[in-house]
Amino acid sequence: MSALFLNPPSYEGFDGGAGSRYQARREVRSFWYPTWLAQPAALVPNSKLLDCPPHDIGLSECLKIVKDYDFVIIHTSTPSLRNDCKVAEAIKAQKPSTLIGFVGAHPAVLPEETLKTSEAIDWVGHKEFDYTCKEVAEGRPMSEIKGLSYKKDGKIVHNPPRELIQNMDDLPWVVDVYKRDLDIERYTIGYLKEPYLSLYTGRGCPAQCIFCLWPQTIAGHKYRTRSPENVAAEMAYAKKLFPQVQEYFFDDDTFTANMPRAREIAKKLKPLGLTWSCSSRANVTYETLKVMKDCGLRLLMVGFESGNQEILNRIKKGITIEQAKQFVKDCKELDIDIHGTFILGLPIESPETIEETIRFAMELDVFTIQVSLAAPYPGTELYEMAKANGWLAKNDNIVREDGLQDAALEYPTISREEIYEAVDRFYRQYFLRPKPILRIIKTMLEDKEVCVRRLREAYEFFTTLHERKKEWQCSCKTTTEAAVS
Repeated sequence: MSALFLNPPSYEGFDGGAGSRYQARREVRSFWYPTWLAQPAALVPNSKLLDCPPHDIGLSECLKIVKDYDFVIIHTSTPSLRNDCKVAEAIKAQKPSTLIGFVGAHPAVLPEETLKTSEAIDWVGHKEFDYTCKEVAEGRPMSEIKGLSYKKDGKIVHNPPRELIQNMDDLPWVVDVYKRDLDIERYTIGYLKEPYLSLYTGRGCPAQCIFCLWPQTIAGHKYRTRSPENVAAEMAYAKKLFPQVQEYFFDDDTFTANMPRAREIAKKLKPLGLTWSCSSRANVTYETLKVMKDCGLRLLMVGFESGNQEILNRIKKGITIEQAKQFVKDCKELDIDIHGTFILGLPIESPETIEETIRFAMELDVFTIQVSLAAPYPGTELYEMAKANGWLAKNDNIVREDGLQDAALEYPTISREEIYEAVDRFYRQYFLRPKPILRIIKTMLEDKEVCVRRLREAYEFFTTLHERKKEWQCSCKTTTEAAVS
C-alpha cells in the first residue's frame, strides 16, 4: 500500500507536529521537525511525509496530495484532535477506501475514546508506533499487529501491546526522509541558529516530572539510546546532505541524562566541526559541560520550571534551586548559552510563587526564556492529580481557538485568569531590562540576517502578548459580569 505520513493543516502558525511536546502557536513563529513521523516513514519504502503547517499547505492542497495514497497515518494530539478528525473526514469523503490511522500521545493513552471521536478513524497506535505503522503499510491483517486498536463489525478491538524498541540502532536514520520530503528552511526555533536541524539520539527519560508528555505516554522512563558511533555517523551524513545547516539540536527529553555517553558523543562530533545544542537538566557536572563545549556545544535548553522549591518537589523535578544557580554559573563561565523554560500554573501555584519564579528567572539571567502554561495532558500524572483534586478549570482547553496556549488549571490560591495574565507580565519583566535588550542588540549588530530575524520576531512577540492581554481583559470582564448577574 502507498503510505502517507501526515501532519495535517491546522491553525496558522500552529506547531502541533510530531516533534512538538506542547502543541500550540507560540509567541514567535516556531516549528519543530516531525521526527516521530519521519522515523516510521523511514521504515516504509516509497512512503511520503507531508508536514502541512510549516509548509503553509492548506486543506485543499493537502487533499490533492492525499488522494494518491491508500494509507494515511495522521499524528494527532489532545489540542489538535478535533481539527485532525475534520481533516480525516475530508480525506474519507474524497476517497472512502483510504485507510486512516491516528498516532501520537493522545491515542496512545486513550485508544478507544480516540476511535470513537470520528467514523473516519480506522485504527490507532499505542505507545511507540514505528513498527506498527510499518506492518499496517505492509498489508498485514490488523488482528495480527501488536500495539494497535481498530474497528471491526462496529466494535473496537484492542490488540496486545507492542514491546518498546530496545536496540535503537535498529531504526533507520531520519535525515534521508528530511531531505526527500521537507524544506528545512521553513523550520525555525527562536533560540537556535537558522537553518537548524533536530533529531533524536534516544527515547525515554529517567526523570519523573509529572507534566512531561513523551516519557509518560509513549517512550517510558528508561532512556533507550543509540550508540555514539551511530549518532556520529548520521551527523557526518547529515553534514553532507545539508551543508547549509548552521546548528543541530538533539531533541531527546534529556540528552545529558547519561553524562558519560553525552561526553562520548561530543568527542565523536568534534572532528566534524559542527555547532550543536541539546536538552539538559540543571544537574550536569562542570566536567561534562566543559567536554561538550570544547566539542562544539553552543546552547542548552533547560527546564527550570519554577523558582519555588515546594513546587519543584511536588512536580518531582529532582533539582534544587541552589543546583540550578550553580549550573547556570558553570555554563556562563564556559560561555554556554542557556534557553530556560518556565511553567506557570503547576501545583499549587499562587500569586506569591509566580513572583518568586519571575525573580528567580531574572537572577539566573539566562540568554533567552520561554514561559508556558501548565498543560494537563491525559496520560500524565499532572492530569490525574488535577482530576482528583478538582484543579481542572471549567474551560480546561489546553489551547484556545486561535492556537495559543490557555490556562487549563486553577487552584484555591489563584484563578486561571490570574495564571494566564502572569505569562505576559513574566515576559515583559524579564526581557524589558537592560541586560536582555543589550544581548539581543549585540546579536543584531553582529549579523545582518540575524538583525532582520530579530526584528520579525520582536513584532510577532509583542503582537502575541497584545493578543494575550486582550484575551485576559475579556475573560475578566466576562467573569465580572457573570458574578454580578
